[in-house]
Amino acid sequence: MIPVEVHGVVAGYQGTPVLHGIDLDIPAGELVCLLGPSGCGKTTLLRCLAGFLAPSAGTIRFNGRDVTRLPPEQRGIGMVFQHYCLWPHRDVAGNVGFPLEVRGVAARDRAPRIAAALERVALPGLGARRVAELSGGQQQRVAIARALVAEPGLLLLDEPLSNLDARLRLELRDEIRRLVREAGLTAICVTHDQAEALAIADRLAVLDQGRLAQVGTPADCYERPASRTVARFLGDANLLDGAAQRILPESLRRPGLLCLRPERLRCGDAPADRPHWTATVRGTVYEGATTVVDLDIEGVSLRLRAAALRPPAPGAALTVWCEPGDMVPVEDR
Repeated sequence: MIPVEVHGVVAGYQGTPVLHGIDLDIPAGELVCLLGPSGCGKTTLLRCLAGFLAPSAGTIRFNGRDVTRLPPEQRGIGMVFQHYCLWPHRDVAGNVGFPLEVRGVAARDRAPRIAAALERVALPGLGARRVAELSGGQQQRVAIARALVAEPGLLLLDEPLSNLDARLRLELRDEIRRLVREAGLTAICVTHDQAEALAIADRLAVLDQGRLAQVGTPADCYERPASRTVARFLGDANLLDGAAQRILPESLRRPGLLCLRPERLRCGDAPADRPHWTATVRGTVYEGATTVVDLDIEGVSLRLRAAALRPPAPGAALTVWCEPGDMVPVEDR
């Protein structure tokens, strides 16, 4: 378990800058998710942390040690890749034990550590299996066991669940969080899946065009997004600019933008002191657990998401309301 310090990191490829002065401190034992739209720089930052890409400026320290120019094998990290990166000519034990082999650990000493790593990821007794005989979920568990077997202080995960089906993603995201906690690791995970990041992270680091747009707990970033970019990336958002705010009472209007999450917009009878409107239903999408309703209020488009709501017909009138505190000011960037 080690703290990570990233100060002023600038990096790119073939003269094209991608990261523009990243500052990020991660306390020991924290699980941080790097996320943002495609091309925002999250994978580039992970590559810098892993030692696969050298920054052109700035420093990276693990536990106070400057590792900015060290190769990956000298950083004491574990790495889980998007595409597993398992060797088909090796059995499961051979794949899991490879980091120990590289470190010169004797075969007799590797065996119990490999067995313990496989036990930890719920694959006991599968050391002799060929990789090709495993399911995608099992292969990713092998990749995680390989990353943990050498007992690193820092675990890096690059889109670890993106190649799995929805059910396995839910199962393994919970497993990853449990394993990080049990192993006492600091972990940094790159993902494009907002729900995954919100579910497993202690903190989120949202990147936009090579800069940090917001760093905070999942609740902070979701409920109080710092900007238009963060609000739109982390789930659905109704963004009310100055023109759209004409539907609000004068006391609730603010310069710039207001963010109102669709699930914060309620339907039905409103308390007399709450802002409320009569909206026209433009369309609905039934999502099983919830129903999404697109609304028109005096020419302003809003979206409502509610559980156990019978989908109203297009053109129907619907009374909607919200709590004043549900409308959060955000920067227009």
